[in-house]
Amino acid sequence: MTDRGASRDPYPAPDRRAHREDDDVGYDDRYEPPRGGGRISPGAVFLVFAVIGSVAFTAYFLTVREATQIPLLAAASVVLAIVFAALAVYCLRSVWRAGRERGNGGRMLLVALVGGFAAIAAAGAAAWAIILFQLATTAA
Repeated sequence: MTDRGASRDPYPAPDRRAHREDDDVGYDDRYEPPRGGGRISPGAVFLVFAVIGSVAFTAYFLTVREATQIPLLAAASVVLAIVFAALAVYCLRSVWRAGRERGNGGRMLLVALVGGFAAIAAAGAAAWAIILFQLATTAA
């Protein structure tokens, strides 16, 4: 007689080769985040140089005492707003991608805070640029 019609056991005995003494279910359910190198992305390097350059650009036009100071300071403020907005978007993308993974929550919290402060700085620089453009047009 054959056992063709007999149903197979839906819960077969676990394979002893995959079973370890410290693990009672037969598989490793502990999460270990992947160990990647501490590489810095090219986008982050570009944004660091852009922030430093735009802050230096704005600081230079704060010290210049000429008739063209207000329009140049308004242009510098626009550049500063664009750079800080790009930094906020970059941080948002980084936190969004890291949200799919487990681990490194502290680092991503710091990136989220930096992105939030960059968004606030971008809004402030844009508002400052609008005020300066209005001052430049009424002074002329």
